[in-house]
Amino acid sequence: MDTILIIEDDADLREGLEYTLSGEGYQILTAENAERGRKLWKTSSCNLILLDCNLPDGNGFSLCSEIRESSDVFILMLTARDTELDEVKALEMGVDDYMSKPFSIAVLKARIKKLLSRKSEKQWISSNGIRLDKSSCQVICKEEVLELSKIEYKLLLYFLENPGQILSKEQILERIWDKDGKFVDENTVSVNIRRLRRKIEADPQNPQWIQTVHGLGYIWREEEKR
Repeated sequence: MDTILIIEDDADLREGLEYTLSGEGYQILTAENAERGRKLWKTSSCNLILLDCNLPDGNGFSLCSEIRESSDVFILMLTARDTELDEVKALEMGVDDYMSKPFSIAVLKARIKKLLSRKSEKQWISSNGIRLDKSSCQVICKEEVLELSKIEYKLLLYFLENPGQILSKEQILERIWDKDGKFVDENTVSVNIRRLRRKIEADPQNPQWIQTVHGLGYIWREEEKR
């Protein structure tokens, strides 16, 4: 389920968007100001941010710039200021889309759907100082290129694509290992995760990123964003 963070000070609009978009199957987080929005962005794994340009404790441009320093999350900016200058400024700062108020809810839903459909098109993913380039299958950690096996690479990619989600051994087996008729048991997952931890964790015996959730599976924990 995709998660959308709505940062909007207009309570009626914020609540209306929450009601409408949750009805579309999205998980919704809401914030009435920049401070709350910043906190939710740092502590959650949202896929898209609806960001109001004018906030009571700051402006959307500044918050967008801050987010773009460490994240490529989709940002759709909402503004009451329908000027070409503002739109150009927003796009130059890394906003993925821009809509002027008042706007059509139907058009907004269509634009959100279009943005989220581009998730698989992104050529790189970053988390916890690790950058994975899907076009070259290169993984960089602390400015060094990691030498990963094919399975280790697939495992890391699966975790980075699903941060904060518990992935069972069954899910990992189905996603990572080809269905070629070969018998692969759950112990294979554990062995390969141990190998991956040795290459990316500061202390593989006490992993901070790939953590075991006993009885359920594994989860990728993202460090708190600064």
